[in-house]
Amino acid sequence: MKTLVLSDVHLSPFPDGRDTMARFTAFLRWIDPAIVGRLVVLGDLFDFWFEYRHVAFSGYFPVLQALANLRDRGVELHFIRGNHDFWAGRFLREGLGFQVHDEALLSFGERRVLFVHGDGVNPKDWSYRLYKRIARARFVVAAFRLIHPDWAMAIARAVSHGSRSFHAKDVSKGSEIAPLRLFAQRRLSEGRLDAVVCGHCHYPELTEFPPGEGEGLYINTGDWLYHQTFALWGAEEGFRLYSWDEEPQEIAREKRECSEQKAHR
Repeated sequence: MKTLVLSDVHLSPFPDGRDTMARFTAFLRWIDPAIVGRLVVLGDLFDFWFEYRHVAFSGYFPVLQALANLRDRGVELHFIRGNHDFWAGRFLREGLGFQVHDEALLSFGERRVLFVHGDGVNPKDWSYRLYKRIARARFVVAAFRLIHPDWAMAIARAVSHGSRSFHAKDVSKGSEIAPLRLFAQRRLSEGRLDAVVCGHCHYPELTEFPPGEGEGLYINTGDWLYHQTFALWGAEEGFRLYSWDEEPQEIAREKRECSEQKAHR
């Protein structure tokens, strides 16, 4: 069975996010549980996510339903919190069956792979690390729950649009790319990991570090705002990066084989 990894979809329930919502929902429906047995979401699935005790944001319903369908069909779901959805918790666990992590160490045969979103890795980003620590404090979460969900979403939309205006127009020149690569190299150099997989910087990358330079594999899954990329692991192929613009050949082949097997039953 294969593992599919993605990040930084930044789903928005507002009109300017409808195309991404529809495209990503179609992608989730494309996933065949007979082939993909594990889905890892590396954070920032949502442009904003907050869990009220009795309310879920209705604008995300198509994607939540598609994820629930994958769960019901046996796909193992993992969610690594990102900087836009670090409040993820009980609803994703109990409502959708996700295993929710701040970071996750998963096994791929004999290979050990670390999954992190990547926010706060940049040593210069001390202001964000302080903000994250405050924002996750219990009294802050309790106070935010007093805000009406419609108002909370409006506030989040304004903050998200403001933060995105600071992003580089050319994501290949983003300030988070080099710190994430260095973080992965350092973790690999400790000798306890075979690969490090991140998101956050919106720039897809697959780099093999040679012996003496942090031996192992660094993968960044990119995003869905600009690239529509994801990583796929198979026992024979290892990790590879793909774009949703074209179905991976091995997936297409296995789908044909499954169809042929069903036809002969």
